[in-house]
Amino acid sequence: MTDVPTPVSRARAAFRKAFAGAEPDGCWWAPGRVNLIGEHTDYNDGFVLPLALAQGVAAAVRVRADDVLRVHSRQEDSTRAVRLADVGPGTVEGWLGYVAGVGWALAQRGVDVRGLDVAVDGNIPIGAGLSSSAALECAVALAWNDLGGFGLDRNALAAAARRAENDIVGAPTGVMDQMASLHGRAGSLMFLDTRSLGIDQVPFDLAAHGLALLVIDSRAPHALVDGEYAERRASCTRGAEALGVTALRDVGVAELDDALARLSDDTLRRRVRHVVTENERVLEVVRLLSSGADPREIGPLMTRSHASMRYDFEITVPQVDTAAEAALTAGAYGARMTGGGFGGCVLALVDADADAVTNTEEAVARAYADAGFRPPTQFVAAASDGARRVTMRPRG
Repeated sequence: MTDVPTPVSRARAAFRKAFAGAEPDGCWWAPGRVNLIGEHTDYNDGFVLPLALAQGVAAAVRVRADDVLRVHSRQEDSTRAVRLADVGPGTVEGWLGYVAGVGWALAQRGVDVRGLDVAVDGNIPIGAGLSSSAALECAVALAWNDLGGFGLDRNALAAAARRAENDIVGAPTGVMDQMASLHGRAGSLMFLDTRSLGIDQVPFDLAAHGLALLVIDSRAPHALVDGEYAERRASCTRGAEALGVTALRDVGVAELDDALARLSDDTLRRRVRHVVTENERVLEVVRLLSSGADPREIGPLMTRSHASMRYDFEITVPQVDTAAEAALTAGAYGARMTGGGFGGCVLALVDADADAVTNTEEAVARAYADAGFRPPTQFVAAASDGARRVTMRPRG
């Protein structure tokens, strides 16, 4: 029987093809993520609760003697190159910026970053809000760290990957995606305090409770490098300044009514209310799961999170609202959009038996057909391990 190709084997084959039959020094893997709850809280110094997916990005990598970075994308079927000395904000366009930006960010830390030959392949749906870009950054960051002997810990690598996305790509994202990709653990959620970068692993064994987490790719275009995401971030900054706090994380639920009364702009009030209540929902989910509660109890918190994103933060679109509503109507215990918004995926907490999963999938598909939307794609998520080296070239 022939082995089914995987992103790792495909990346390695693509490396040989792109670089004249050469072998990589090794292959590295980094997963995408879904965020169970805690949206737009990360850049507000708040709390998030993602899990690393089984889907991810593989990078076959060979270190070079110069500072040239050559990257072949199997998806794009193209190879691009740049000298690392020429990389800076505004100098690299498109997908190469995610890789070149990591090298630039590492160099900013003062380490000796040499060039690489890289071939990448992945199985994360692009544009679905599952952090394919962070997976790419983290796979390459870990490879650079291992091959260069930098000795950087995973928080430092996450910071470099985030800086690549912020400063080189131009996406004003927080650090959650990179931390989840690097720190994910099978069977667990990663509870992250984005202020301290403290991590706790929270048990998330849905199968033991007869449950599954269905991921519904809304097929709505998803892009974070745009004015909408930047506007939400700017409004949170304005809200914190108006309330005299360092970040909205510093406003507790008990203080929320008084805080909202001090804001004259209704839009700003709604933005602040989402962040403050979303932080509280994350903490409540962590309390429930850490105490051994039936995960079904977190369903209503997921659903309230979606309503908050829809009405207060205004980041959902008709496709994700339709998917969430259809899943709930079909019997899901909770459903919510995940990711930065304006497209992306919906999570639905459902019974794990095949009939329940199929019924939910079919209900969503029917609702999409009735609305005239493109059919969604759906899969069951599994909490998986984070970024790691998976192969090395034999020595000797």
